[in-house]
Amino acid sequence: MMSRRRLINDMVRFCGSLIIVVLLSTHGFSAEQAKERAKKIKGPVVITSEMLKADNKARTALFERSVVARSTDMTIYADKMLVHYEEGSGNVTQIDAKGQVRVTKESRVITSREAVYYAAEEKVIFTGDPRAVEGENVVTGKKMTYLMNDDLFLVEESKVFLKNKKEQ
Repeated sequence: MMSRRRLINDMVRFCGSLIIVVLLSTHGFSAEQAKERAKKIKGPVVITSEMLKADNKARTALFERSVVARSTDMTIYADKMLVHYEEGSGNVTQIDAKGQVRVTKESRVITSREAVYYAAEEKVIFTGDPRAVEGENVVTGKKMTYLMNDDLFLVEESKVFLKNKKEQ
């Protein structure tokens, strides 16, 4: 039987690998290319929380209270993140983030009350007053779906606020 410390370290590595794949996928790389490039990323991926509960039978790891997943170019904040993984391989299949979810990457910030990442489909669904802000441009809606492989957002009941740049 695996020690608790080793299990926690393994879970952090699994989550870190997934975050790297998500980060690289947002740059228009395929999942396979993202996995290859993840090996070349400089700097660590660090996930912190006040509590971690790993459940081998359910194949989940629950990070709770002040969860921050940080890499060199993206940070994910949430009150809690439930990570689902496959038996045997440990590959992450889904991440459920809840409570004051905020994703920051470069000048883009996406906030919502909930977000679910589906590894097989390479997509993230934001619900609970999702709001995307880039510079002075804002998009809100009832539900935002981000298709990472296509770098495409689908927004239900959208409202878009665009601020034109002044000509120089």
